[in-house]
Amino acid sequence: MTQTIVLIGHGMVGQRFLEELADRSVPDRARVVVLGEEPRPAYDRVHLTSCFTGTTPDELSMVPEGFLERHGIETHLGDPVTGVDREARTVTTAAGRVVRYDTLVLATGSYPFVPPVPGRDATGCFVYRTVEDVAAITAHAGAGARTGVVVGGGLLGLEAAGALRGLGLATHVVEFNSRLMAIQVDEGGGRALRRAVEELGVTVHTGVAGQEITTDASGAVTGMALSDGTTVEADLVVFSAGVRPRDALAGSAGLAVGERGGVVVDERCRTVTDPAVYAIGECARTVDGMVYGLVAPGYEMAATAAEAIAGGEECAAAFHSADTSTKLKLLGVDVASFGDAHGTADGCLDVVYSDARAGVYKKLVVGGDGALLGGVLVGDVESYGLLRPMTGTVPPAPPEQLVLPAGLAPATALGPSALPDEAVICSCHNVSKGAIRSAVTDGGATTVPEVKKCTKAGTGCGSCLRVLGQLVNDELAANGVAVDTGLCGCFAHTRQELYEIVRSLRITGYRELLDRHGRPEARGGEGCEICKPTVASIIASLAPVVGANGYVLDGEQAALQDTNDHFLANMQRNGSYSIVPRVPGGEISPEKLIVIGEVARDFGLYTKITGAQRIDMFGARVDQLPMIWARLVEAGFESGHAYGKALRTVKSCVGSTWCRYGVQDSVRMAVDLELRYRGLRSPHKLKSAVSGCARECAEAMGKDFGIIATSSGWNLYVGGNGGATPRHADLLAQDLSDAELVRLIDRFLMFYIRTADRLERTSTWLERVEGGLDHVRDVVVHDSLGICGELEAMMAAHVAHYRDEWAETINDPEKLRRFVSFVNAPGAPDPTVAFVPERDQHKPDLTLLAGPTLPIRTLEGSASK
Repeated sequence: MTQTIVLIGHGMVGQRFLEELADRSVPDRARVVVLGEEPRPAYDRVHLTSCFTGTTPDELSMVPEGFLERHGIETHLGDPVTGVDREARTVTTAAGRVVRYDTLVLATGSYPFVPPVPGRDATGCFVYRTVEDVAAITAHAGAGARTGVVVGGGLLGLEAAGALRGLGLATHVVEFNSRLMAIQVDEGGGRALRRAVEELGVTVHTGVAGQEITTDASGAVTGMALSDGTTVEADLVVFSAGVRPRDALAGSAGLAVGERGGVVVDERCRTVTDPAVYAIGECARTVDGMVYGLVAPGYEMAATAAEAIAGGEECAAAFHSADTSTKLKLLGVDVASFGDAHGTADGCLDVVYSDARAGVYKKLVVGGDGALLGGVLVGDVESYGLLRPMTGTVPPAPPEQLVLPAGLAPATALGPSALPDEAVICSCHNVSKGAIRSAVTDGGATTVPEVKKCTKAGTGCGSCLRVLGQLVNDELAANGVAVDTGLCGCFAHTRQELYEIVRSLRITGYRELLDRHGRPEARGGEGCEICKPTVASIIASLAPVVGANGYVLDGEQAALQDTNDHFLANMQRNGSYSIVPRVPGGEISPEKLIVIGEVARDFGLYTKITGAQRIDMFGARVDQLPMIWARLVEAGFESGHAYGKALRTVKSCVGSTWCRYGVQDSVRMAVDLELRYRGLRSPHKLKSAVSGCARECAEAMGKDFGIIATSSGWNLYVGGNGGATPRHADLLAQDLSDAELVRLIDRFLMFYIRTADRLERTSTWLERVEGGLDHVRDVVVHDSLGICGELEAMMAAHVAHYRDEWAETINDPEKLRRFVSFVNAPGAPDPTVAFVPERDQHKPDLTLLAGPTLPIRTLEGSASK
């Protein structure tokens, strides 16, 4: 060993530094020592919010199994460094450990900034940065808190707000700036983001600051007084107002620190004070005067420092600045920004598309020469993966076309193939399009996983995976290599091809299909989790045509289903199940309402009115499902198929029957359509709505197929909702009679089921299919392929053969055998076992209470076994 390298801090950037050292074989010739303050190795802090919903710290680990041992890296965790002696070249920890170094690397990260608000130390005030912070917030929320306030409306603030909302708390966000995410989005994007956040039930206060935390006599939080004179009552406060570089250790060691914080480093990430000390990540102030709070720049710094240490500074790629592009989903809202998002360049122009109803805002910043300089995307970020790599170049299509939704934009040559080789596809790891092409052409990679392993592209935030997959397939095709478009490792056929095989050959079982048409190596096998539910759906949708039993739990079909279809109920995150009876059109009698209330009361279920005008009952054990459904079926209810890839609901307004603005009977139409298409199995779930007039109270334009009444009949819209981002439906046909409307919906649904990919919503199918809406209109309305008669006949067969799954289940003792809590203990419930709610109906959980003599059993459907 010729030298000792000491790394202070084992976070995401610190771990990346170790991996960069390992890639350069540095641990083979040097002693590497890691000193970490937190009690666990590096974990994915970007996805820390998932710990609120059950993800364990181990699941977030960033350290590959055996990595530290394999490379002989010494690790001392839970022991913070208290001092650095640069003259003696030693570091000392809180436990008294002294380690001498030849090279020292600081990766100490940042700490949460807490504004100097009086009362900030009260019981119930927290920061949000570590696993321990998540545990403390969760515990306090579970101890009876009802309302939470998040101070800060940036990235972390909105993440924290989402966490509090997920814990069942009424949530407020207080942001000093005039808009949320002020660094990433502009005023227009901020307005769109605020609307979307408020629609989720979060109260937003912008342009105000917290003036004081109010407390009770015991010192516990009771609320927050704001600078505008208002007060928010609250039991819990989370400070998420930004971070500051953790540079105190460096400052005490005499290293230069910037006026606004951050250890000052040069272009090799070496401190300007001491050539033996480097600083990377959030604790460093780089040559451009920036302290970067994103992980991607930290990774670049880690690579620069590792290269400089491994081969001398002349070998290291200089770090001058970094790409601060971001793509995130906050509170379920997609947000992205890239390049000069605020348009600060001289002479730049904005191209803006805004749709307040759909919650979509897009802005591109374009230079005088037509070059794309940056952009902001809120609500619809599908184009981010292509637009960001084009920054600094003139796009192959006019910018006004690039911001339009797919259904409105004319066909262009915009795609991964249009990007230059120097375009950075993966900003987390600075991987260019040329590097990806080289991995395929020169490196022999033939799949996305192989390219990821070779280049690390797509192993960071994952926002580039879609473009990455397109590039790999394009490059393979360009090299004359056949691209495998098969459904999975068991079938070389696509879902559409399998559908046609099943239909034309009248195949009624998965085993028959696999043995006759599966890949040779898969025949005789058991199949996989991709093809089994896919084939089950195909056979179920074609059951009346091919002569199969359409009941999903009959014979072989039962073994193909996922958890939800296996028990005919939606599995919740705590292992319990929900029940959603069908209520066609949202119309329900008082007698049926009473039955639902009695069932929920008798079984201790949490009830909620859904966004689709249905009543959802949560918290049922698997053994209770038949008893619950027996009572519901007796009262006239049937399965609502909330668990299946099938029609869920057709909601409606009150229409002309009650509303003075209604021009058609929307309730009657919604009921008729829901009863017609109930139980229809499809590639993904289907939702619909009928509005009785143009005021659109049923929100039909956000559905897979939506109907809006006109004075002359009905307008039919298709392809709404669904996919990765919200999407308005497109007008397929207008002023239809009742018969014409039903006929076109029959055709549209069966054409979608016939040609869509697995788990593909109508929205993404409509954008993917060649010719888009125009082609679908030609087929469905004008019968350009001559198949409409067949499509109508297939729908008629479905309607004629419909059977309620739960009504059949509760009358079949053999089918009822699967509904037991313990698979190895069928029969009556064990009196020594009790299931109790954890806290209240806002956060139901099932806790197993058992005496010491209870034998070990398996809880069917639980998260762990």
